[in-house]
Amino acid sequence: MINEIVVDKVSKELLDGLNKTPKRISSKYFYDKRGSELFDKICELDEYYLTRTEWSILSENISSITECFRDNSLLVEFGSGSSTKTRLLLENIKQLGGYVPIDISEQHLDETVIKLNQEFSGLEIRPLAADYTKPLQLPEIHGEAEQRVIFFPGSTLGNFTKSESRNFLKIIRSEIKKGDGFILGIDLVKDTKVLLDAYNDSMNVTAEFNLNILQSINDQFGSDFVLENFEHKAVYNEIENRIEMYLISLVDQNVSIGEDLFYIQKNEKLLTEYSHKYTIEAIEKLCENLFTISKVWTDPKNYFAELYLLPV
Repeated sequence: MINEIVVDKVSKELLDGLNKTPKRISSKYFYDKRGSELFDKICELDEYYLTRTEWSILSENISSITECFRDNSLLVEFGSGSSTKTRLLLENIKQLGGYVPIDISEQHLDETVIKLNQEFSGLEIRPLAADYTKPLQLPEIHGEAEQRVIFFPGSTLGNFTKSESRNFLKIIRSEIKKGDGFILGIDLVKDTKVLLDAYNDSMNVTAEFNLNILQSINDQFGSDFVLENFEHKAVYNEIENRIEMYLISLVDQNVSIGEDLFYIQKNEKLLTEYSHKYTIEAIEKLCENLFTISKVWTDPKNYFAELYLLPV
């Protein structure tokens, strides 16, 4: 259960976002239990190429990827979710020292770890429920790990602004030392229609996922968002190379969060997510003085890339 100090801090962040123009809600609020379940459904959609493409990259290059790990390495995953892709690593890395899955949804994390403990009974798994965009204190494992390898798949880095991405990479860099590694999944720049279809699926699962962020906030902070008063919209910003996901207000309305009242006009947009698309050169610039790109694995269509970064 989130303690009162954390709630106060997070709700201030939420209130600050709702006072911006356009109003903004951090995408980390997507991932309550229901949101995590909906995202798992999104990953199975025909239009959502990201998960199956990254899976194919990991699967087809698993031997090369596992060569990046030394004996007794500690695998640390930021935003682990259901740890679906991670299972490829857990099944193929020899003599892994331990696995630390980190996720903001404690309930979803606990349920995933129960399954992982059954599947990998000989592996030490130490989950951490936390906001990984903030500095962390990683849990200890038995015995000292020879190497830490951070795993951050799914192109989740794209959810941050450029300055937020840079700050996040600094946090990652502070968690590792020379000789450690960082496996990063990024979505590459591609045809606009492919991108728009992925975020406006025909089954409307992404729309339900987007709207659920309001329910998540209602549940956490006692706000009174009415989900039926909003609709999902995703557009592609060609200048910034990013998908922008919004909730559009269908009516003039007031929303209260604690003692704060927000007026939202009809057709006003609430920004819920950025999803930046990258070139390798853009990542190199973003990682400047923090990491160097050691290896790149991609798919035949160059839709997605998995990078192995080394700390500078």
